[in-house]
Amino acid sequence: METMQALVAQAVGEPTDVLQLETREVPKPGRGEVRIRVQAAPVHPTDLHILRGRYGFAPEFPAVLGVESVGIVDRLGAGVDSLAVGQRVITVGLTGTWQEVVITDAERVLAVPDGLSMSTAAQLLTNPLTAVLLTTRELAVQPGEWLLQTAAGSTVGKLVVQLGNHFGFKTINIVRRRAAVQELLELGGTEVISTEDEDLFERVAEITGGEAVRKAIDSVAGRVGAALAKSLAPGGELIVYGALSTHRQTDPDLLTVTVPANALIYGTKTVRGFWLYRWFATTPPEQIEAALSQTLELVAGGALRIPDGQPVPLERFAEAVRLAEEPGHGGKPLLMFGA
Repeated sequence: METMQALVAQAVGEPTDVLQLETREVPKPGRGEVRIRVQAAPVHPTDLHILRGRYGFAPEFPAVLGVESVGIVDRLGAGVDSLAVGQRVITVGLTGTWQEVVITDAERVLAVPDGLSMSTAAQLLTNPLTAVLLTTRELAVQPGEWLLQTAAGSTVGKLVVQLGNHFGFKTINIVRRRAAVQELLELGGTEVISTEDEDLFERVAEITGGEAVRKAIDSVAGRVGAALAKSLAPGGELIVYGALSTHRQTDPDLLTVTVPANALIYGTKTVRGFWLYRWFATTPPEQIEAALSQTLELVAGGALRIPDGQPVPLERFAEAVRLAEEPGHGGKPLLMFGA
């Protein structure tokens, strides 16, 4: 019997308490399926939210988590002719990638160019796709327009700055620490606001000449998210796609975006959410394919540069979790499988 290693969450709880390595039998693909030998899989905030029971869905435990990966096709199920054994691919919209081998429908696999590094390929989906969807589809930010964003120092935030440079829209980037300002300016951010020593609302008005902005994205919520809503021009739109960078936050006040009724009524402002998981579940296949192709083209062409991840051997998964939660930890921790 051929076996593999899988990182399994036994129940809801603190990651290092409930995660453990297990030896499992290597599965065989069924009709229309493909088997992939995983090379690398990132540890995302999403995974830690799920582990702690604070996400939009909960798997049946015990469960293997992980929402994206890169690997090599090593076996095809009956009827699969769109892929070949030995081809390098990423998984699309699949949960359960923290294991040496995954089985998925052939339609949930995307071939990646040879020129992309393993680190880039492993992170090709969640953050770049989110940045592309928010700016080009959800808000359709036009050249010359302002886009206001929180958590600008995050991976998504930096990708949004790069998209602004590529498509010609201007970014006002909000960070918590003054030390993070210079990096974003060097990356091409139009303006950067540090909430450590600046008033967000006043600075936005100063930057835009008192006209405010019409489009904003937020992954922080709480008081900062509320300040974004206040900064919007009449008819403006705010999309909330996250609730604080910390995965341990349980204070309801910090998970709430407070918007006065008069801003919604008389200002006709819009505040709505975006969740990539639901986007995959509700978007027609041809639109998903188009968005994935655009994202891959932007990355392969150099318009989007994904920060290098930090490789961590699977058996040191606790270190990967620690890195994922450490402020200013650098690149995304990547669980590494095989030789």
